[in-house]
Amino acid sequence: MLLRIEGRGPAVAHARGKKYSSQATRLIALSFGGVILVGTLLLMLPISSKSGVSCGLVPALFTATSATCVTGLVVADTLSAWTLFGQVVILAMIQLGGLGFMTMLFYLGTVMRRRASLNQRLMMVSSFNLNDMAQVDVLVRHALKTTCFIEGIGAVILIACFLPRYGLSAIWKGIFIAVSAFCNAGFDILGPDGGGSLMSYNQNPVVLLTVAALVVCGGLGFFVWEELIQKRCYRTLSLYSKMVLWLTGGFLLLGTVFFLGIELPNDATLGALPLGHALVNALFQSATLRTAGFYSIAQNGLADVSLVMCILLMLVGGSSGSTAGGIKTVTVGVLFLALRSSLRGEEQVILRGRTIPSSKVLAALTLVLAVGSGFIASSMAIAIVDQVPYLWAAYEAASAMGTVGLTVGITPELSTFSHLVLIAMMYLGRVGILSFSIAFLGRGKEVRKISYPNTNVMIG
Repeated sequence: MLLRIEGRGPAVAHARGKKYSSQATRLIALSFGGVILVGTLLLMLPISSKSGVSCGLVPALFTATSATCVTGLVVADTLSAWTLFGQVVILAMIQLGGLGFMTMLFYLGTVMRRRASLNQRLMMVSSFNLNDMAQVDVLVRHALKTTCFIEGIGAVILIACFLPRYGLSAIWKGIFIAVSAFCNAGFDILGPDGGGSLMSYNQNPVVLLTVAALVVCGGLGFFVWEELIQKRCYRTLSLYSKMVLWLTGGFLLLGTVFFLGIELPNDATLGALPLGHALVNALFQSATLRTAGFYSIAQNGLADVSLVMCILLMLVGGSSGSTAGGIKTVTVGVLFLALRSSLRGEEQVILRGRTIPSSKVLAALTLVLAVGSGFIASSMAIAIVDQVPYLWAAYEAASAMGTVGLTVGITPELSTFSHLVLIAMMYLGRVGILSFSIAFLGRGKEVRKISYPNTNVMIG
C-alpha cells in the first residue's frame, strides 16, 4: 500500500505504507484469535453443553475456530451437543467471523459518532481490498445493511419452509441457517435425522435454492454488491466486478454440469432422486462448495472423481472481500489469463484492454503455491496419523483450508492431533490467506536502487 504523504519522499511514504500494512495484518489476525479465545471459553462452560458438563478444551476450540473462521466442520452435531446458549455463542462467532470483528467495531464507532483513526481506516481498506479510504465509511455501512437485508429475506423463506415440521422452533432454525449460509459457514441445527444438514430437504427446491442463493450472495464480496447497488448497470461495473460475476457463474455452471453427469448414475447420491430434483441438488452441491459446508447428498457416497472436483472447488472458494474462504476466484482467473498470455507469447497479461500488473500475477502464483503446500502437508499428516484413505484426508484438509465445512463423515472420529491440524488449517485458511493478501498484494511497489543482470534458466 503506497501512501501519499505531502512533503515526504517516496521512500518515506513506502516505509509508512509497509508499517500500516503490517499493523493491519496483526490487528486482523489478533481480532480473529480474540474471538476464537472468548468463544472457546464460553463453549467450555457447562451451560453451553447439553450434557451439563464442560465439553473440554479441544472440542470447544475446534468448534469456536470453525465458527469464527466460517467453516462448519464439527466434532459433534450442533443441535445434539449444544444448548440454546451454546448455539447463540456459535451464531455470534459466525456473524463476527463472516463480517469481520474489526468491521463491526468500525461500524459501532461510526454509530457512536467517534471518528475512526487513520490506522482503523487503513485496516478497513486492506480488509475490503479497496483503492482508497474515501470508500470505507460508505462500504462498511452498506455491507452491514446488505447483510441484514439478505439474511432477513433468507430467514423468512426458511422459517416458512420449516414451520410445518418444527413448529415455533422453526423461527430460530431459520434465522440460524440463514446467517450461517450467508456467512458461508455451513453450521445447521436441524439435527442428524435424515442424514444430517439439509439431506432431509433434498427434494424441497425452495429450501435448497434459498440456501444456495444465500451462499452465492455471501461469496460475491461486499465491493461487488456495492457496485451492483450503486451502478445498477452491468456496463458501468468495474472490470474486477465483472470478473467476479463471470467466474462465479462459470464455476457454478461447471460444478453443476460435472456433478449431474458423474453422479446421476450413482444411486448413493443423485441417482436416487427424480431428474428435476437431481438437477437442483447438483446445483446445490456446486454452490455449497463455494465454502459453505451444507450438503443435501451424502458426501461419502460421491465417486472418487467427484471428490477430486470437490477438493478443487473448495480450494478455489469465493471472491475477495466476501464471507467466503479459499484462494478466491479472481486469483484463479488471473493465473489462467497469465497462462493464455504465455501460450500466445505475450509479455503482458491483458483483459478487455487493461493490463494486469506482473506483480499481481506473481502474487497470485505465490498464494496458490502457499495454499497448495499447506493443503498437501496437512492432508498427508492426517492420512498418516489416522490411517484413513488419502482422498478422504485430502477432502477434510481442503474443507478446512478453504473454510468450507463439508466432510465425508470422519471428522468426529479423527485423533486429537488431526483435530489440531484442522484447527490450524481453518485459522490459516481464513486469517492466513487474508493476511497474505494484505501484506503482499496490498503493499506498494518497491523500487530497487540496484539493478542486477539477467540470467538464463531452463524451464520445462
